[in-house]
Amino acid sequence: MSGEQQMRPGQPARKRWPRWARRGLLENVAIGLIALGVLMLVQPVSITLYSYSFVTVLAGTLMFTIVSKFPE
Repeated sequence: MSGEQQMRPGQPARKRWPRWARRGLLENVAIGLIALGVLMLVQPVSITLYSYSFVTVLAGTLMFTIVSKFPE
């Protein structure tokens, strides 16, 4: 069985997480949100983008903190 956990007697079955909910993809999304928030913060064009920049950086940081606990 390549890539799968072998079942041993006496051990409970481990349920696998869906592919979209694993750490690699969601960490990249969180890093992208942080980068987007920083770009929104330093742009000189729109006050609306500037006003939402802190919330975007905060959401990305919280997402990264939570997602970093997910299995790989």
